[in-house]
Amino acid sequence: MQKVHISDHADAKTVVLKFGTSVLTQGSPKLNRPHMLNIVRQCAILRKMGLRVVIVTSGAVAAGRDYLRQPQLPPTIASKQMLAAVGQSQLIQTWEQLFDIYDIFIGQMLLTRADLEDRERFLNARDTLNALLDNDIIPIINENDAVATAEIKVGDNDNLSALVAILANADQLYLLTDQQGLFDSDPRTNPEAKLISVVEKITDETRAIAGGSVSGLGTGGMSTKITAADIATRFGIETIIAPGTQENVIVSLAQGQAIGTKFVSTSHTLQRRKQWLFAAPKAGRVIVDDGASQAILHEHSSLLPAGIVQVEGRFARGEALNICNAQGKTLAIGMACYNSDALNVIKGHKSGEITALLGYEYGHVAIHRDDMVVLD
Repeated sequence: MQKVHISDHADAKTVVLKFGTSVLTQGSPKLNRPHMLNIVRQCAILRKMGLRVVIVTSGAVAAGRDYLRQPQLPPTIASKQMLAAVGQSQLIQTWEQLFDIYDIFIGQMLLTRADLEDRERFLNARDTLNALLDNDIIPIINENDAVATAEIKVGDNDNLSALVAILANADQLYLLTDQQGLFDSDPRTNPEAKLISVVEKITDETRAIAGGSVSGLGTGGMSTKITAADIATRFGIETIIAPGTQENVIVSLAQGQAIGTKFVSTSHTLQRRKQWLFAAPKAGRVIVDDGASQAILHEHSSLLPAGIVQVEGRFARGEALNICNAQGKTLAIGMACYNSDALNVIKGHKSGEITALLGYEYGHVAIHRDDMVVLD
């Protein structure tokens, strides 16, 4: 049968849907196919609305356990990776069978942090994702748990979904979970807890509230969802935490209904060439003085060598660094114009002294504003 092709416009609105294991299993030890079919039905409706859909899915380990009939295994990384290796094929096969009912193609992408931290691999992943979307194929994305180690894991699928939303240049990110949204206190212990319907800006207070609202199901709790929302909204991607079991929730969100907690995006999107900085591992950090802090935060300035007080870590030119104030708070992420040895030599000095101190120069700044993302 001819597959359905809905959207022929690359500028169509793009929505990333993230499903946690608890949503896909409905709290059971295996994937809940009827509920997944309901998700697929809603995705088909979104496509008829003209939207491009990307799915970030958990559930490989649960699918592996079910396929192997719930084996008793030692609690080791190797056991989990084995289950993920077995379950990933079952998971993608389930998605494929269900989407085939609606004559919709899907394509699998398995990612690790290593695929996102290097700029060239980041661009390759983005090109693949966009090629799938441009050909009316729904990308089904998961972390490659079968080979990922702690050093190369994104960490959880909440953060992965934010990075995928950036790759896809998405308009919205829906974090579908087993919770109603973000509450002003823990609803499990406080019956008076109220749902926060809109968050204009994520603050330390927001993070503190989220820290007390972790469900304990899956690998990501509410705090990881706040982190994901923080990343996505900085790129102009509106993010919504919503209950994945609520009837027709995906279609309702796409229609603009107020469900769960909405995180308002910033009024501008960051330049594409800055996007990989969020995924890149931070090779070190620089501590800056108060004058440099103010210039970075309020004057849209580059970081000059004179403003650097301390250099920590060993890194090469072009690697990502955290830029911190004297209290250790991270103000920004930036790409180093000089390696760590050179920065240690020129820190605290005026830009005009760089050539005399090093015998060469790559420009008068330590980190250029165009290669910097301010966090505060």
